[in-house]
Amino acid sequence: MLSNNIRTIRKSKSLSQDELAVKLNVVRQTISKWENGLSVPDSEMLIALSDALDTPVSVLLGEDVLESEIDDLKILSEKLEVINLQIIKQKEQKKVILRCLIIFLLIMTLVIFLVLAKVNSPYLAWNYDDPETAFMGVSFHIFEWVFIRMAPFIIIVVLGMYFIRRNKSR
Repeated sequence: MLSNNIRTIRKSKSLSQDELAVKLNVVRQTISKWENGLSVPDSEMLIALSDALDTPVSVLLGEDVLESEIDDLKILSEKLEVINLQIIKQKEQKKVILRCLIIFLLIMTLVIFLVLAKVNSPYLAWNYDDPETAFMGVSFHIFEWVFIRMAPFIIIVVLGMYFIRRNKSR
């Protein structure tokens, strides 16, 4: 029972006999004797073995540890790995969507900038005595001012932030 539990738990922790022996400051042959049932560890060594294998002493001394429980842990760890990969994939997809959105907004800003530059402020010739025309003229002037004056700075800032982040992530 103890010998099988030591072997099974050691293997489930992916430890060789040599690695476990180093942790316990014993020779590999001692581990081999314990696992083959030729000898048993004393109480102090049993506590050290429990710590090294991160397993309670009661489990080491208790019923045989079934390998199916270890297989269940492997299946669980594989599922967690799949979930982690899916989360990473979702994060990458969000980054791609964000990049596409930023590129789209930059292109739209450039298009509006070029259209407004080509139109050449037609609202300046409007009659501002009419309140509706005055409101529309001022609104158009503010809109044009934002895109003619601010668009180049916005584009430079957004592109600068993109390239800075891109260089930091390398």
